[in-house]
Amino acid sequence: MAKIVEIRDPYTSGHQQKVADLATAIAREMKLDDARIDHIRMAAVIHDIGKMYVPSDILSKPGRLSEIEFSLIKTHSQSGYDIVKSMDFPCSMAQAVLQHHERLDGSGYPNGLKGEDTLLEAKILTVADVVEAMASNRPYRPALGIDKALEEISNNRGRLYEADVVDTCVKLFKEKGYKFEE
Repeated sequence: MAKIVEIRDPYTSGHQQKVADLATAIAREMKLDDARIDHIRMAAVIHDIGKMYVPSDILSKPGRLSEIEFSLIKTHSQSGYDIVKSMDFPCSMAQAVLQHHERLDGSGYPNGLKGEDTLLEAKILTVADVVEAMASNRPYRPALGIDKALEEISNNRGRLYEADVVDTCVKLFKEKGYKFEE
């Protein structure tokens, strides 16, 4: 399933796997149970599956997206949820795919969920997604690097991103030597 997205959006090839690796490492470091860690890993591997429904010229567009184009990108969370919920996966996987762009303060999408309304699995996926996306090249900008990514999540710790998840992610990179596989 992850390969489907990479065919439509080759610029972010490997993104879902890198997010899955980091999300799994965060979940392990947080000492979640093995079943929950596995659900997080599986959700992360397919978290952008809904991009199948976004026109490929928007996915690979260099430069800023228009408001309409960005609103189309934002549909991928709901589309991904619609795909995953009909499969024989645990409910938490579909919900994590749906909620991976939600933010603690309610400023995320697609449903503007706040704090405790979002699953921990999704909060872990969110942080891993943000860090990997910022650290990597995108059609609209060069990579910002891991330091900027960690600065982003640290500066918005407890406001946009779950504090425990941020602390664990930063610890992995700063103290445990975590690096994205190439």
